[in-house]
Amino acid sequence: MGLTRESVELLAPAGTFKAFEAAIDAGADAVYLGGKHFNMRVHKKDFNLDDDEIKAAVKYAHDRNVKLDVTINNLISVEEIAPLEKYLRFLDEIKIDAAIVQDFAVIQLIKKLGLKIPIHASVMMNVNSAAAVDLLKSFGIKRVVVGRELSFEAVKNLREVTGIEIEYFIHGDMCVAESGQCIHSGVTFGQSGNRGRCLKPCRWAYKFIDEKTGAILDDTSYKLALNDMCLLRNIPELIQSGVYSFKIEGRMRPPEFIHRIVSTYRRAIDAYIADPTGYSLDENLWRDFFEKRVRDLTTLCAFAPPTKKDIGLSGKREPRFFSEGVVEAKFDDKAVAKIFAEAEPIKNSGTKPELVVKVSDLAAAKSALANGADVIYVGGESFKPRKPWTLAEFKIAAELAQKSNAKIILNTPRITRENYLNELAELLRRLKNFDGVLVSNLGALNLVKKFTDLPIYADSSFNLFNNVAAEFLREMGVVRATSSLEMSFAQVKSLVEKSALPIEIIIHGATESMVSEHNLVKFYYPDFDEFSTPEILNEHFALVDSASEVHSIRLDQFNYSHIFFAKDLCMLPYLQKFMGAAALRIEAQDYSAEVTALVTKIYRAGLDGKDFSADFELLKKNTPREFGSGVYRFAESKNSI
Repeated sequence: MGLTRESVELLAPAGTFKAFEAAIDAGADAVYLGGKHFNMRVHKKDFNLDDDEIKAAVKYAHDRNVKLDVTINNLISVEEIAPLEKYLRFLDEIKIDAAIVQDFAVIQLIKKLGLKIPIHASVMMNVNSAAAVDLLKSFGIKRVVVGRELSFEAVKNLREVTGIEIEYFIHGDMCVAESGQCIHSGVTFGQSGNRGRCLKPCRWAYKFIDEKTGAILDDTSYKLALNDMCLLRNIPELIQSGVYSFKIEGRMRPPEFIHRIVSTYRRAIDAYIADPTGYSLDENLWRDFFEKRVRDLTTLCAFAPPTKKDIGLSGKREPRFFSEGVVEAKFDDKAVAKIFAEAEPIKNSGTKPELVVKVSDLAAAKSALANGADVIYVGGESFKPRKPWTLAEFKIAAELAQKSNAKIILNTPRITRENYLNELAELLRRLKNFDGVLVSNLGALNLVKKFTDLPIYADSSFNLFNNVAAEFLREMGVVRATSSLEMSFAQVKSLVEKSALPIEIIIHGATESMVSEHNLVKFYYPDFDEFSTPEILNEHFALVDSASEVHSIRLDQFNYSHIFFAKDLCMLPYLQKFMGAAALRIEAQDYSAEVTALVTKIYRAGLDGKDFSADFELLKKNTPREFGSGVYRFAESKNSI
């Protein structure tokens, strides 16, 4: 097909019916919006459409040959499943054009209920590889909203290899963290960004410090606050990349804003389609557009990796700050103690949970096994200055596990682009005597299914929140899944007790608030040079927020930035409440072999009903960070109903 108006889709946001009308009047080919529940924008009660408005919007759009997509793109808790079923039946009845989804439960329910709703994979699924796309296609998914971290070149390759229809953000507010991989708001405030309630810790002011000395290397500024995406000056490249749907962010924006943004992109797209070789952007149009910008602008990852100049450091153009830094709750916080004192334990299946330790290196693997670990996770990210695991080290670790009568499971990185998947495929061919693979995303899951018969374990990055999603993972061949770190104890308990898939719970360790492709050390270390001072990347740095909480930064071998919570999770005082889980995990990837030995020994004693008080006091003196309670300070992760 030649280049026509039908070659591409201009997809506009709407948070109110008036904004929806404005988008269509401005020339949108399709509009996406959310209902009063089950979407990623549920902060304001006067935004999003009720059922009657959605029904009217479908008719209004279809009468004008415009498509209407509905976002069901937040994570769903167990108590929301029944209302979700009712909502899906309603959307099927009124014949929306697609549902944009994140939670596997939505895919599972659409299939089980026999509904005909087309499914688009949300950007929150963090889809960035052909292996992930191929798996999504097997579920009947027709379109993927690819990660904002993908370049035009990567998008073009993905389209050519998979044939999937691509939706790509072209304008608006963007996250500094990998899509779906930021839990800072959910853990700190009980309001999850993955559940539509993000309070935007990425828009806080931070200092960049040397973690060892505390020296301030870059003073207070808004170091994670990305500028707004803008591809208005890049319409030809956008169209030629193979992107079909050009997505504008902004469901919380007023009708006038929506009309201006959509109409401007409409004019530019139509001008290019009318005369591709003679096209040039109307500079008067651009000047008016630029002067009315909210934040400053960036092309983000479309052409090259972002730099410091793509960050709104001054904060002067930030339209609203949703929150500010707070002191994280300690592990023995009174509110936490009260919640657990009143909570019933997770029902026990009759077997003691396995003690799982995700280790940093071979020395730590030895320590964990010597002190009672039933399972060790090895490999995956190696936080500098540690080196990635070698084949020889994997072999030694497997032999040690076998001698200890323990399981050894290969860990895979949370973010797996095409280059790592190629390496993983080769590693899977060479691995011997392993008991399974821990996968962090759909791409890795699909690859493991293709190359091995090893049991597959799903990590917390799958954001598992309900038993229906667990059922979906089980059908994908997963033998055990890890619960989301954003779930309150009551929600974890409900998941474990309702799930037919065994559930693992992280109960101790250094946990990441967000993972970002942006190398923050390169951004903020003074005078860093990748040729003359590459060793700087092996040092440890941190971000300090306005509450003086210190968030460790760890770079992995791929130079992704892992930003940690200020306090390490510690559920040791409440261990007996978790005994009904299939497995309990210690996150020790940022621990030395000595700390790994001590923390494993303590939890082994706790699981076996032995006294651990003396060792616990020793651990508190030697742990790299204070102990905190994570999301367990809250009675629930606030949902959308």
